[in-house]
Amino acid sequence: MKSGKKSVPWVLTALLAAVVVLTACSKNENSSAASDSPAGQSAGGEPASSGTAYELGKEPLEFSFYGHYDWYTMPNWGEDLATKWIKENKKANVVPVSSGGNAKQKLSTMIVSGELPDVIWMERGPDVEKLRSEGQLAAFDDYLDKYPNLKKWAGESTLDMLRSPDGKLYQFPNWYTTQPNGNAGYLVNKKIYEELGSPSLATTDDLYAYLKQVKEKYPGVIPLESGQGAEAVDILTSAFAENRPPLFSSASMMAVPSGDKLTSVFTDPAFREALQYANKLYREKLLTQDAFSQKLEQVEQKIVTGKIAVYAASSPTEFGSKGNAAMKANDPNAGYIMVWPVHKPGLDKNKIFPGDYKQLGWNVSVITKSAKNPEAIFAFLDWLTGPEGQRIIMWGPEGLYWEGTDGDGAPLFTDKFVSDANGRDELMNATVNFQWNGNTVYVDNSKTKFESKLPPEKRNWETRWQQEITWKTQFNATEFVNLDPAGDSEEGIIAQEVRELYEKAKAQAVIGAKSEDEVLAILDQAEKDAQKAGYDRLLQFKTAKWQENRGKLK
Repeated sequence: MKSGKKSVPWVLTALLAAVVVLTACSKNENSSAASDSPAGQSAGGEPASSGTAYELGKEPLEFSFYGHYDWYTMPNWGEDLATKWIKENKKANVVPVSSGGNAKQKLSTMIVSGELPDVIWMERGPDVEKLRSEGQLAAFDDYLDKYPNLKKWAGESTLDMLRSPDGKLYQFPNWYTTQPNGNAGYLVNKKIYEELGSPSLATTDDLYAYLKQVKEKYPGVIPLESGQGAEAVDILTSAFAENRPPLFSSASMMAVPSGDKLTSVFTDPAFREALQYANKLYREKLLTQDAFSQKLEQVEQKIVTGKIAVYAASSPTEFGSKGNAAMKANDPNAGYIMVWPVHKPGLDKNKIFPGDYKQLGWNVSVITKSAKNPEAIFAFLDWLTGPEGQRIIMWGPEGLYWEGTDGDGAPLFTDKFVSDANGRDELMNATVNFQWNGNTVYVDNSKTKFESKLPPEKRNWETRWQQEITWKTQFNATEFVNLDPAGDSEEGIIAQEVRELYEKAKAQAVIGAKSEDEVLAILDQAEKDAQKAGYDRLLQFKTAKWQENRGKLK
């Protein structure tokens, strides 16, 4: 997966590429549904009394759910084991509204027509605030104590970070967490590594020497696979400074902390040195030669067939798991391992972070004022993010892959969970696109507890490396959320122009520069152009937002 998909819990390695969106019917369909008097709603469409907690499953509940993403298509609700159980036992039916491949236009059309879906699943930030400021969203504050799962598992500090300028909460987070998670790092082809003597891969010098060996001994193998959009280049920036995740110089942030201010990415020493290093690898054909143009399917194929020596990405475990299984099926000595993130000589390896995590998680669901009973919908979301909901949406109904729970509410997995890996994975793949308010801590801890009791040969490949390396090397970047300006504001227009300059300069520096000096010249020119576009004003805006976040986290 790529940038949107945030590094997530162990079993979410494949999730992040996919997403969840459940959605909406038209006004006519809503009118028809209302005539059936769903639970918590009178025949006249009035919400149930706010003084009584809504009882999920007592009467039918149906609501529309729109995923604000071009690429998302939701499976049919009720056709897999998990959502079928929910539909039958909780009497909840979720009706999807598709983006049609053009989410921006779809949302605009719905707003103009006044036909918003009941729930919108979307990125945090300007679009949420635009809907909120126009009075289109329902606040959750009155529901938090009546339905306690979100408040209990997310915690007050996370909810405070999600509050809007009016002090109210309108956003239900997805894959929120209070502990480290994520998969960013370095995947290594085990057989090639061992055949070359298992040399040290601790520093950037070690990595360079190793990639040269690979090129010489294995001409049909790509020494360093860069992933889609040259993702490895982003990961490498973490190697050139301590406490410096790739997030800072990513297209999504483009602002590097220095003291109490956010400063230019183009003048950042770690970013400049990383691009010089990547350019050197590219010129010597140690890095993917179509780094900025290859498709994700091409990356997957190379990794699954073992045609790479090293792969650096935000979630290398996704393809690494598939590749490890496929390669071991043909050769027990083949497969993939992960190594501790590389660092520039002289730096502390324990302060190198190739990825990050945020308490707020990935994205959010908002309930619009089109919903006839927003409290009932919140009650459903809160149940789904709680232990029972998470067990069912992750591992199916009780009786197949789990039976009962322990004292902490974690599922007691059955023998079938291990013996029927294909069936288990098929079920989990079928529900991955319904996991739109995931509870990272509950899911991770449940699986880790189970895995720790298994012999090494039966443990999940991803879980092993998450426990040994990736979860230990992800940076807490909660204070850097919500820095983006509204797209139609002056700062938003500046941000778009600077982003275009950034993407062009980054690609030119890596694959176009003929020397390391030329890399710096490209970045210097990009800095001048960005400042002309108003970059300093954008940085001031982001700094103010950052300081505001820091105040909330104290």
